[in-house]
Amino acid sequence: MIIIGIAATPSVAAKSVNLYKGDAKIQKNSQSIAVNATKSLSPTIVLSTITTTTNSSMETGDNMGILKAIEEDLEKSEAVKETIPETVGMLCIKSANQTLMEAKQRPDPKPLWLSLWYEGEVCCLFADSNLGKSIYAVQIADSIAQTQRVLYFDFELSDKQFQLRYTDKEGNTYHFSDNFLRGEINKELLDVKTFEDDIINQIEAAALQTGAKVLIIDNLTWICSNSEKGDVAGQFMMKVIKLKKKYDLSLLIIAHTPKRSLSSAITQNDLAGSKKLYNFFDSCFSIGMSAKDGGLRYIKQMKVRHGEYEYGADNVIVCQLEQINAFLQFVPMEFATEREHLKEQSENDVLELENTVMELHRQGLSVRAIGAKLNISKSKVQRIIK
Repeated sequence: MIIIGIAATPSVAAKSVNLYKGDAKIQKNSQSIAVNATKSLSPTIVLSTITTTTNSSMETGDNMGILKAIEEDLEKSEAVKETIPETVGMLCIKSANQTLMEAKQRPDPKPLWLSLWYEGEVCCLFADSNLGKSIYAVQIADSIAQTQRVLYFDFELSDKQFQLRYTDKEGNTYHFSDNFLRGEINKELLDVKTFEDDIINQIEAAALQTGAKVLIIDNLTWICSNSEKGDVAGQFMMKVIKLKKKYDLSLLIIAHTPKRSLSSAITQNDLAGSKKLYNFFDSCFSIGMSAKDGGLRYIKQMKVRHGEYEYGADNVIVCQLEQINAFLQFVPMEFATEREHLKEQSENDVLELENTVMELHRQGLSVRAIGAKLNISKSKVQRIIK
């Protein structure tokens, strides 16, 4: 065995850096050459473990032949690389490294609201009725509007209801930033038959004409009434994501949750509609009511794709609703575990749950379906059925 160290010419080394990230093997005639290339832009390539089938020593001409073989191999690899298509139909094809380098040139997304919602995300806020979803959404919009334009689509409140909500007992109204734009449906132009098809197009047009990059839609039921159907929910979310990518938007969509037990922790299954909805959202958070005090609410982070997972079950944000300077808002009080704000199950609660499980079982629902419907584990369903 002969071990030789060869300093490659800069042109050969430069080509080899792009191709060889680890060990590569080149076969030429009866020689087997293992090349251990550096991962940095170093002009030196160390050729090691060269095994020959002859006992003769290598001359300078042989060394040059080896380098030429390496160079030819690199050129072939570059030629192969050039044949990789950049697009295939709707697909964009790039190397992982190219993807990283191009993305690195763009700024990192900034948080729009705590670590719950970041720029460029389609986010969801969901909660049961009368827990303050819209109040919290307006609070988020008001905060963002201090630095950029926000377009809030309010499909819940009339203008008078909105005015009364932000007017104190003395008749003073809250002054919003001029960056806070509010849109509502003109009922005279409402076409029930084509509403769901029209509304996405009109949301797009409104975003373009106002120049707003941050959109809040209150709420999901108005723009996708059949969200419980998987195919409908999937098609709707694809339209929203297309809108986001086309104009570099950030969207927060408000959604409901079916009636739920105060003794159960909030899970993704509590989001009303198809489970496909949850899968499509970039991030998600929810509002729960405290069983300790009906006036308290807690904010729980459910899903994260960027940033830290800060406000999970072990660190929910406990708030109370207050009107300060005519602005109704969630005022943070403390961080706590979700368990502290759940209702302890009584014997009647346990018995009611067991009866419900058995009734659903008699109706023919599977163990999985019963667990998802009642927000309990499959093993618990099985224990009750047995």
